[in-house]
Amino acid sequence: MPPRLSGVLSTLAIILLAVGGTLALLFLGGLLYSVRRRRRNRTSDVHHIAEADRALERARAADRGWDRARLDHAAREALAAQRPGRRYEELQLVLVDDRPGVSEDRAHLIAASEEGEVRIVLRRRGEDWEAERLG
Repeated sequence: MPPRLSGVLSTLAIILLAVGGTLALLFLGGLLYSVRRRRRNRTSDVHHIAEADRALERARAADRGWDRARLDHAAREALAAQRPGRRYEELQLVLVDDRPGVSEDRAHLIAASEEGEVRIVLRRRGEDWEAERLG
């Protein structure tokens, strides 16, 4: 191989190694950022769920219609009616909107499955709950 061609190939190899190394560093940095963000969000989710549980306890102390079993039953009925055939492993209460009286009360739940998450908003009708929307 002529010396001039050998020099071009070694220069090209150095450039390709530099570009490859830079891309590898960017990939690893993005991966690290993603893992840290996921941990931060998980901590935030746990905090929101704990706050919703505390709000449910306060609402239940003031008004017996806030029964978790009733909320779960209404949410599962809404899921079965509007999204039949899907199985939801987890149902989490994430927001309790306890307004004066009972007609404006709302509860937000998240149903988790392998296909993703669905937010269920329940509204109060007397002592019962019904789905206002799924999204």
